[in-house]
Amino acid sequence: MVRGALAAVLSRENDLDVVAELDRSDDVLAAVSRRPHVVLLDPQLPGKVGIEDLCRKLTGRGVLVLVDHEALAATSLALVKQAPRIGLIATDSSTGQLVEAVRDVAKGLPVVDIRLAVAALKAGDNPLTDRECEVLRQVTTGATAQEIARTLSLSAGTVRNYLSRILAKTGARSRIEAIRKAQDAGWI
Repeated sequence: MVRGALAAVLSRENDLDVVAELDRSDDVLAAVSRRPHVVLLDPQLPGKVGIEDLCRKLTGRGVLVLVDHEALAATSLALVKQAPRIGLIATDSSTGQLVEAVRDVAKGLPVVDIRLAVAALKAGDNPLTDRECEVLRQVTTGATAQEIARTLSLSAGTVRNYLSRILAKTGARSRIEAIRKAQDAGWI
């Protein structure tokens, strides 16, 4: 729903065209063949390709990433370090700010929301991999290992291995404690 709303807002602008709306990160690189000037990404987009990898691979065009500053992950610190090559804008920005950010990124101008930059710098290093963060975010929904496996196209055993590593890396005794620690640290 949000993706459709963003596309509608951007499509209303005379100088902007939406060339694709995607629901999986795995499809982004293929859609780039349509030669967009700007790729607008949501770090929560499900799929096997992580946001940092996408940002590194999307060269030759502007990249603007929507980031929730309230749930800022340490991954965003790595994204901030890629600025000004990529732009970062908060999810609670106005539609006018979003439109201007897209235009600025298309012109090659840097776009970094100051609140995101400060929050990312405070977040610290994340010991969890992108995939471990993705698995832990799925755990926050109450999903079982089997449900997470289906959602992320993994085996249930692989999900359980990720969960074991997450517990070890966070020093948590349970999934709930791992979620709390990761959220408090700004990792998910």
